[in-house]
Amino acid sequence: MFQQAGRGYDMAITQFSPEGRLFQVEYAIEAVRRGTTAIVCKNKNSVVFAVEKKSIELQEIKLGSEKIFKIDDHIGVAIAGLTADARVLIDRARVQAQINLLNYDEKISVKDITLNICEYKQAFTQNAGVRPFGVSFLIGGIDTDGTTALFLTDPSGAMWGYKAFAIGSGANEARTFLEEHYDENMNDEELKLLPLRALKELMGDKLNENTCDMAFILQEDRTFRLLNLEEKKEYLQKF
Repeated sequence: MFQQAGRGYDMAITQFSPEGRLFQVEYAIEAVRRGTTAIVCKNKNSVVFAVEKKSIELQEIKLGSEKIFKIDDHIGVAIAGLTADARVLIDRARVQAQINLLNYDEKISVKDITLNICEYKQAFTQNAGVRPFGVSFLIGGIDTDGTTALFLTDPSGAMWGYKAFAIGSGANEARTFLEEHYDENMNDEELKLLPLRALKELMGDKLNENTCDMAFILQEDRTFRLLNLEEKKEYLQKF
């Protein structure tokens, strides 16, 4: 199927089509589009992460999340796409964060860690014998000067800054909801509910404490915290 679409130009990552396209990068972006929905929002003080979580019969529910990760105390990431690919990049980002702390005696900024991830992703779009990472990140956090930041990365290695954004299979509907309801002057309590309300629009009655994950980085402690089942249930009852 793919070979017909690319007419043979998708056989190697280093080969451009006559239209100037890299088909393997586009296939990786398609893997992101088919992933579970991830939403991240920020105001002037805090950052909130929320993701759709697939609920499978007989699957054991454990602590932690497969779609939201901590990079450093002040930085978190929500992903859409291939989780295995994401783990490789996140492990590398965690090491880079500690290298920055050891070398410069200061925590790495959200922008710098995003650039580091993007440069590594881009290298996998131009070398033979490899494939692009089939995952996109929404990287959010609070820098040492107290400013919040949110960046999107995609499989090509490109990055963009946002105030609120969504990726994954329900991204278009979620972005429309965010465009209508987001206000950069909203308080932290309103910010915490916004991505959950966006997920509610997508998932309807399927949204519960077992079908979503949620995390905060708040100005009061600037520390990444993943919510447990009881905390998620409490917030879901507020709307």
